[in-house]
Amino acid sequence: MAEVGSGRGAARRGFGDPPEGFREPPEGFGDPPNPPRGFWGPPGPDEAPPPQGEVSEGCRLPVLRRNQDNEDEWPLAEILSVKDISGRKLFYVHYIDFNKRLDEWVTHDRLDLKRVQVPRKEAKTPTKNGLPGSRPGSPDRDTKRKVEVVSPATPVPAPTETSQASVFPQNGSARRAVAAQPGRKRKSACLGTDEDSQDSSDGAPSAPRMTGSLVSDRSHDDIVTRMKNIECIELGRHRLKPWYFSPYPQELTGLPVLYLCEFCLKYGHSLRCLQRHLTKCDLRHPPGNEIYRKGTISFFEIDGRKNKSYSQNLCLLAKCFLDHKTLYYDTDPFLFYVMTEYDCKGFHIVGYFSKEKESTEDYNVACILTLPPYQRRGYGKLLIEFSYELSKVEGKTGTPEKPLSDLGLLSYRSYWSQTILEILMGLKAEAGERPQITINEISEITSIKKEDVISTLQYLNLINYYKGQYILTLSEDIVEGHERAMLKRLLRIDAKCLHFTPKDWSKRGKW
Repeated sequence: MAEVGSGRGAARRGFGDPPEGFREPPEGFGDPPNPPRGFWGPPGPDEAPPPQGEVSEGCRLPVLRRNQDNEDEWPLAEILSVKDISGRKLFYVHYIDFNKRLDEWVTHDRLDLKRVQVPRKEAKTPTKNGLPGSRPGSPDRDTKRKVEVVSPATPVPAPTETSQASVFPQNGSARRAVAAQPGRKRKSACLGTDEDSQDSSDGAPSAPRMTGSLVSDRSHDDIVTRMKNIECIELGRHRLKPWYFSPYPQELTGLPVLYLCEFCLKYGHSLRCLQRHLTKCDLRHPPGNEIYRKGTISFFEIDGRKNKSYSQNLCLLAKCFLDHKTLYYDTDPFLFYVMTEYDCKGFHIVGYFSKEKESTEDYNVACILTLPPYQRRGYGKLLIEFSYELSKVEGKTGTPEKPLSDLGLLSYRSYWSQTILEILMGLKAEAGERPQITINEISEITSIKKEDVISTLQYLNLINYYKGQYILTLSEDIVEGHERAMLKRLLRIDAKCLHFTPKDWSKRGKW
């Protein structure tokens, strides 16, 4: 989608100015001797709790919700907004440590008013020479403290790209790939990756890269963009409940349902507007070139410069389900690949991914999304596989733009794991010797970037050190789990059905 990244002139909102009267402390002024416990907490001795039934924005308290097992639970939530509809108060809550897509409006009876945590007042510190002291909760000071405490993690030594790997059965129950690395000393660092980390470049738990063209600057969130603004979207035969904020025109945000044409993605105020539009809209598939078709699945390549209106509408729709990217109206630098499902009424959008025409960091995906009605049906992996199939035709290795969403991270890790295990398990011995393969060769065969290959091997905990060599050990459980997963993976890309000619976008005349 044409979400935007860091840098191409996108307008952004800021956090806002410091509180009135706040001034930075003089240089060298230290922290107060007794800082407060935290911003949120039970009311202090000089603070009165909110009256029963009166809860304001910023308060935290347990809120009743149903979990995945359809059981009641009371997670802690923060109240972001309060509104009054016909004398009935509604509270917009964000569940702490839960994804923002679970945020919702709740009624008064779902709040546990006996356990309210009110926002603490700013602590006043002693003054010096008439100047106020620094706030204990000052963002600048917090940042400095973090920088002092947190040191970069030592990167895990990874196999070199030219390491040879051998595969052979072990005790009849496992297979092992041996990577020869003479002269390397054993390191005691763990080779596993943090499952929640969104940087797949290595095994170190470092912060995700924020240099991609569509990366959202999270420090610019405000109360408006933290709240969903669209109640419901009707797209063809589906009604979708958005997960996140999307900058549709303000006059559309109060509608109970936003109606979209499923072919050109234009939006309307009412069902009557949509019906009137459908009498004029002659599209029955996304604009652009159809570059793949097998069965009912097709892919269309759309140039963000030639089809600007469609690209922008696609971005607005996709932003409803993507939180880690920010929207961009300059779609010229991007290509969009829309996956559709065909029936007698036309080509219906299933999902899409976008990529930069020119990427200096080998990104082959900027944004990727499968629409909620089509999730958990294998379409996500099909989109990922198609993006790497394009990279193979281009003769490049690629990687998705970081950070990935939680669902995107799971899909990519699953795809990388299955693809690499498929290569390792397909190796055959030659001339009585164990088969050999290098990290470089795996990368060239799959078009997966070498850093992603190494991080996947580390995530699967396959890399071990044995007799002066790094080896890859495939246990029986991993082999059986992979075989079960491949039996369920029915949708695959057929390279013979792809009709794609890459362009040299470095020549601006082709834009």
